[in-house]
Formats: sequence, C-alpha cells, structure tokens
Amino acid sequence: MKIKVFAPASIGNFSVGYDLLGAALQPINDYLLGDIIEVSRHCYRKWIVKGPFHEELPADPEDNIIFLCLQFFNQQLESKNAATGREIPIENLSVTLDKRLPVGSGLGSSSSSIVAMMVALNHWYKTPFSQHELLLMMGKMEAQISGSLHYDNIAPCYLGGLQLMGNDDVISRQLPWNFSGYFVVANPGTRIMTKQAREVLPKQLSLQNTIAHAANLANFIQSLYEQDEKQLYAHFNDLIAEPYRQDLLPDYATHKSELLKLGAKMVGISGSGPTLFAFTDTLDSAETLERYLSSNYRANDQAFCYICQLSSSGARIIAEE
Repeated sequence: MKIKVFAPASIGNFSVGYDLLGAALQPINDYLLGDIIEVSRHCYRKWIVKGPFHEELPADPEDNIIFLCLQFFNQQLESKNAATGREIPIENLSVTLDKRLPVGSGLGSSSSSIVAMMVALNHWYKTPFSQHELLLMMGKMEAQISGSLHYDNIAPCYLGGLQLMGNDDVISRQLPWNFSGYFVVANPGTRIMTKQAREVLPKQLSLQNTIAHAANLANFIQSLYEQDEKQLYAHFNDLIAEPYRQDLLPDYATHKSELLKLGAKMVGISGSGPTLFAFTDTLDSAETLERYLSSNYRANDQAFCYICQLSSSGARIIAEE
C-alpha cells in the first residue's frame, strides 16, 4: 500500500486579517505549489527528503517537522486506542517528503509539510481522527515551529478556500469567494522566518488603529457576502503587520506602487513575507503583473512567480495504490 498527499501553499493573514484570514493557492498552470508526502509500509522506519528545497531542512531527518508529526500522531493514536478500546497497531512506515516550498517563504511552508503528513497518516490508519481533531493536532505542531498558535495557514492548506479563524470550537469557517480574477504570488528568493517577522511588530496598537483595523476586516468580510468588489478593494488595508514588516521585503513599497499602477486591485504581504501577492481581475492583467515581478522582484536564482487562483480543495490524495 502507498499513499501520496499534496498540501497547497497558502497566504496567511491575507493582509486585512492578521492571524485570522488565510487562503489556499493553486497555480493556473497546474504546478503543485506545495509539499508532497508519500507513505508506504516498510520493514523498518525509513525517511527520504527530496525536492527543490530539501537542502533548507535539517540534515538529520529526525529534526524535521514531519518526524515530529509522526511521533505526535502515534502518541495521539495510542491515546485514542486507550480511550475507545480499539487496537489500531502502529506500523513501521517509509516516509518521503518532497519539499517544494522554501522555508521562510511566507507561503505556509511548515503548514504544508504538517498538513500533508497528518492527512497521509490519518488516511493510512483509516481515519481514526475526525477533521476537527486533526485540525487541532496540526495547530499544535505549527505552534512548535512558529512560536505561537495560529491557524491562518494550517486551515486553508487543509480545508481549501478562504478561511476565517474563530476563537470557538469550530476553529475555522470558509468564507465565500465569488470574484473572478487571479493572484500573482512572487518570492524574491530570500527568506524571512515567522518568529523574526513577529519580533518587529508592536506589542500594542493605538485605539484608533484598533478601531480602523476592525472596521476594515468587518467591511471586507461583508463585501464577500454582498459580492461588492468596490468595497472589497477599499477595505483591503493592513494596519497591523505591513507598516512594520514592509522594510523586511526588498523595496516592497516601490513594488506595491508599481503593481497598483499596472492594474493590481489589491497588493499585500503573504504571511510573514518575503512573498508578496497581487490580485487582479483579468488574465491579461495578471500576466502583466507576472512579467513585472519576474523581472524586478528577484534577489537570486531561487526567485519564483506564479499566477494562481484560490484552491477550493486544500490538501488531497493525489495517488494511492
């Protein structure tokens, strides 16, 4: 038996929703922008790490987040067995990680690995954990990496679409996205770790900024339900992270200004950066933005740029035999 699971890249924060909004991405050229986990039965535990960005991971596979995921999953499975009286035996597995997202990219790299691994293991063991249980487990693993518990990459990567995080038992709710258009995401080839990006944020916000942020987020969400593009664009304004993080990205303010001149309707920082994203309403416009970013938003040969749409499916099994 062999299972292969893909988990897509995601935009955390979605600018106007710091730690509260996240969206899953799918390039229009069908490239699998995200990490892939393959699990198969083996006589002993075996680890393989490959892919375009595998060299950015720890040299010892047991320091990799997917190994920690396996340990945590097995612990939870043992607890589940004890609580339910069932006996699902834990097996030796061969695990291959195809690392297709760079670490510190702002595209939910750690979330993609975690989600792919957890989905693969849950499917392997015939779904002992519900979607809600698995989401909680994924969140705990993400918190180990980023230093705080937030689901704005985990939830869209797992569930797809545009997700709104809550502070209740539901954790995440899918928001409607009925706007035709394209997201152009560009990474300059540099890296920013989440912990580093959080350190530049202020510990407190002014009352004025807090009220303005709440108004932007509330009106942005309302515009999704009313399908009001004008209001959607008008309230797409990051007052929490972008003013403090923009200096971490190469010439972000200049590029944002140029992208808006070239037809972008919205421009923001994806997650902690350095990836930025721009939304526009036509493919011609998206191709114009892609050409600009491919030529100008690059620090080295590891830079990349994709035209994407929202991925409605999230993590999914792409092969099983």
